[in-house]
Amino acid sequence: MKRVRFFQSIHFKFVTVYVLLIMMAMQIIGIYFVKELESSLKTNFEASLTNRLSLLVYNIEQEMSRDPKEYSDGKTLTSEITTILDDFLTEEIIEVRVIDMSKTVIATSDINKDIVGKKSIEETVHRALLGLDYSGVFIYETERVRVMTVPVNQNNQTIGAVYVMASMEEVFSQMRIINKILATGTILSLAITAALGIFLARTITRPMTDMRKQAIELANGNFSRKVRVYGEDEIGQLAITFNYLTEKLEDAQAMTEGERKKLASVIAHMTDGVIATNREGKVILINNPAIDMLNVSRGTVNNTDITELLGISEEYTFESLLEEQESLILESGTNEHPFIIRVSFSVIQKERGKNEGLIAVLYDITEQEKIEQERREFVANVSHELRTPLTTMRSYLEALADGAWKDDELAPQFLNVTQTETERMIRLVNDLLQLSKLDRTDYKLNKDWINFTDFFQKIIDRFEMTKSQHVAFFRNIPNDPLYVDIDTDKITQVLDNIISNALKYSPEGGKVIFTVDVLPAELQIRIKDEGVGIPQESVNKIFDRFYRVDKARTRKLGGTGLGLAIAKEMVQAHGGDIWAQSREGAGTTVFFTLPYDPEQEDEWE
Repeated sequence: MKRVRFFQSIHFKFVTVYVLLIMMAMQIIGIYFVKELESSLKTNFEASLTNRLSLLVYNIEQEMSRDPKEYSDGKTLTSEITTILDDFLTEEIIEVRVIDMSKTVIATSDINKDIVGKKSIEETVHRALLGLDYSGVFIYETERVRVMTVPVNQNNQTIGAVYVMASMEEVFSQMRIINKILATGTILSLAITAALGIFLARTITRPMTDMRKQAIELANGNFSRKVRVYGEDEIGQLAITFNYLTEKLEDAQAMTEGERKKLASVIAHMTDGVIATNREGKVILINNPAIDMLNVSRGTVNNTDITELLGISEEYTFESLLEEQESLILESGTNEHPFIIRVSFSVIQKERGKNEGLIAVLYDITEQEKIEQERREFVANVSHELRTPLTTMRSYLEALADGAWKDDELAPQFLNVTQTETERMIRLVNDLLQLSKLDRTDYKLNKDWINFTDFFQKIIDRFEMTKSQHVAFFRNIPNDPLYVDIDTDKITQVLDNIISNALKYSPEGGKVIFTVDVLPAELQIRIKDEGVGIPQESVNKIFDRFYRVDKARTRKLGGTGLGLAIAKEMVQAHGGDIWAQSREGAGTTVFFTLPYDPEQEDEWE
């Protein structure tokens, strides 16, 4: 998660806003205070100066009202007024002038200016001589001064004017000191405010930071961490609620994880394949059966479009699959392990009906199709095998019905053919019944421990006594007894079927070789003939029901096409295996095995 920069944090914003608010408050208070204080100081200064100036005007009025004859000892009006002015002077008074009605300066407090006896040119003085007061602030030699001009009246008549120029730097000096004090106080207040703001911000941001860390831990799946509760205020209640939320999320996560594991286990152990996609049709889940059926690797499947994975991208789009109601039949796998798959689709939808993906369930129907194909072939074969003798019988019976029974030569021949075809149908039905019994799951063998050497020799002897003399028998059978646990009737039928086939297809003067090989855990029996042989592509099919390499010749020899199929079922019921090796024109060798345990043999000996 991206780290919050300091200048973007609530901590910084809170302290900044808090300090700015205090600063604004201090500035507003300071401006108001300074303006009021400045106004008060100026008013006080002006009032004080006015009061003193009134006293000065009164004294000057008294002097100007005196008769010049009253002065003695060389005193003059100018000297007397100058004395009065000297008494009036203070530090802030820069200069005081007294002007008569002729606008002539008759006295001044500034000994450095020789302006006595000269005309005054100030406009304010002219106005004062007219009986008008004046007060104003000016800049005089880089300092602010207040200039006041007051008329001197006697008996309501103006007899002169007083011009006063007083420095206000003391007032502004006090204002600077007060502003400095106010600025220092503001800085101290801001420092204290910032410290308090930081403390207050930390009381808010510290729990929030802790909650942020908790949220990150929750996102990472760590539910053991708890938020620290710093108080019982709203933030403390929020922390308590956050911890409660963590507990509920932990419970929900545990429940969801449990359900996910159950679902994953179910999907993983399903015999059917399962594929799930997102809303774009990309594969997000696939189980092992689906991988085996489609013959793909897990690493190449993720984020693959489902239509490409199923090999139907030319016929279908993902949107069309969302609307597909019927199942699809696909062929997949390899040449060694082909698969016929039926794919059913189900749309993943939210409560509002929005499609969130697709679930495809793959059913392996290879065996079903194989069984169905075998069933169809079986029905067709049985129908064909029964129809052929029935057609023959029907033809001969119709001939007999038409009068052939009266012919002493034809009637016995026709009846003999009918009897032969009837026996052929009986053999076919008996073989079918026997296969039906072997197909039953509750089929049981009547096993017994026998000496297979003697057992096999007797069966060969029986065929050797009944066979025609055109085939020679050769035996490679151990002389030692070999004890096996078998159903003698069933194994007798196996050997009869194999040996009968060897004799049927052996040429005149040929030979049949019987061999028994003792292997570590089984006996291997071999019966080899020198017949016409079997094409290589048909060797693995001769144990299928009704399969014939040469159908016309097989029927001519009276075979039903079920002998080797019955032998296969019986050998496999004993826990053995059966197969053949052949080459066209060089004969055929049929192999089958039976379980053999030398330790059990010692007990029977």
